[in-house]
Amino acid sequence: MSESLFDRLGGEAAVNAAVDIFYRKVLADDRINKFFDGVDMEKQAAKQKAFLTMAFGGPNSYTGDDMRKGHAHLVERGLNDTHFDAVVENLGATLAELGVSADLIGEVAAVAETTRNDILGR
Repeated sequence: MSESLFDRLGGEAAVNAAVDIFYRKVLADDRINKFFDGVDMEKQAAKQKAFLTMAFGGPNSYTGDDMRKGHAHLVERGLNDTHFDAVVENLGATLAELGVSADLIGEVAAVAETTRNDILGR
């Protein structure tokens, strides 16, 4: 059996490091940071770590809402494809900063892409 994307990225330590850098980038990005006003970022980061671990084929301890339900309040506030693209761009930049290969970043972007319609409520 081939190694999961989670393992090829470097496992839990890599996902944890990536999420921390990712949210620093997101909160500095004026295109999308308004969606995080008033959000407990520690809780948000923990949920994101569990979700990405599961999405990348690691151990599943994700207990959050499904993507559609979890983002419905943001869609009501105008969340759209432009914002989704900005999030994926920040994730790619984070992984590049951590020395992840372009091939693996492409795989991550492909996994992210599978959530687009649910996140955007379509």
